[in-house]
Amino acid sequence: MIIRKFVVGRLQTNCYLLVCPETRQAIVIDPGFALETEVQIILGEAEKYDADIKYIVNTHWHPDHTSGDEWLKRETGALVLIHKDDVPMLVATREVEPLFGIRVQPITPDATLTDGSTIVFGKIDLRVVHTPGHTEGSISLLNQLAIFTGDTLFAGSVGRTDLPGGSFGKLMDSIWRRLMILPDETKIYPGHGPSSTIAREKKTNPFLTSM
Repeated sequence: MIIRKFVVGRLQTNCYLLVCPETRQAIVIDPGFALETEVQIILGEAEKYDADIKYIVNTHWHPDHTSGDEWLKRETGALVLIHKDDVPMLVATREVEPLFGIRVQPITPDATLTDGSTIVFGKIDLRVVHTPGHTEGSISLLNQLAIFTGDTLFAGSVGRTDLPGGSFGKLMDSIWRRLMILPDETKIYPGHGPSSTIAREKKTNPFLTSM
C-alpha cells in the first residue's frame, strides 16, 4: 500500500492518500482542506500514481477533517463515507462552524460505516474500528500493521473531548480496548502530528503511562 501524507487546512490536519499499487485504486482519508488549491495538490499526487480515487473517508465529523469533502467529491466522483453516529453532525456543519472557525460546504455522505465494516480499494482492505470518545462516531482504519487513528490517538497525546459528542471515559476505553491490543509494531498514522507505533505510545504517552 502506498501511503502519502499531506498537512492541510488551518489546523494542520493530516490528510492521507492511500493507493493500491497493483490496481491503482485509491482513497483519501480526512481531506480537511482550507483552500481549493489543496485539492489540486492531492489530485496531482494521485495523477503521479495514475490513481483513481474511489472513496473519501472521514474519521469523524469535525470540519478540520471534512471541509474538503465536497470539493474532492466534485473533482473525482468519489463516495463520501463516515460512521453512522457522526452523520447528524456532518450534515449540520453550518451550525457547528463557529466552534472551529472553518467554513465548509454541507454534504450528505454516500454511505455510512459501522464497527467491522470493510473498505476495499483494489486489493487492499481497511477494517473500520469504532473508537468513540473524540466524537460519538470516531473511527480508526486498520490494515495489517498500520492504523489510521484520526483524532483518537496521537504521538504523545490523545484527542480532545470537550466538543459535542466527546467523552474522556469513552476515549480512553477505546484506546485501551481497541488500539492497545494491536501488535506493538503496528504503525500509527494520526489525524495531526507525526506518526508513531503502538509500542512507543505504550511506553511514552503520558495519558497511557499514568494509568
